[in-house]
Amino acid sequence: MTPAVQQLKKAKQVFQLLEYKSDPQQGNFGLDSAEKLGLPAEQVFKTLVACDEHNPKTMVVAVVPVTGQLDLKALAKAAKIKKMRMAEVPVAERTTGYVKGGISPFGQKKRLATFVDSSADNLTEIVVSAGKRGLSLQLNAKVLATVLGAQFVTLSH
Repeated sequence: MTPAVQQLKKAKQVFQLLEYKSDPQQGNFGLDSAEKLGLPAEQVFKTLVACDEHNPKTMVVAVVPVTGQLDLKALAKAAKIKKMRMAEVPVAERTTGYVKGGISPFGQKKRLATFVDSSADNLTEIVVSAGKRGLSLQLNAKVLATVLGAQFVTLSH
């Protein structure tokens, strides 16, 4: 059981665990999971870690559709940070406690401010990583707001 699953169970939230065979050589883990789970790609979201360009220790989490591209300017505006960039992979892994392709918005080692693309608010359920490649969580997007204090904003294009 991953820290993500533990956090959701402790918070008494409803979710479904989805498992699939992950290809570690895959370049786009999100699209791969959507395909292997037989879900519309618009329903599957990736968890990205970005940081303040001038203070890389200030990091935030962005949850965006796997079909979209993170708009760093929109994220910076939402986070009230002048300019942002993607966090270095080893730093993101160390901070969250998860590996690339398996970073979950839940159960991270260090709790970071979380922003979710507003498109999630229009869906009954979304799918995010459960904290391990090949393991996903299907849940209502509002669970992110409830458990993580996440904000819904337009983040992708």
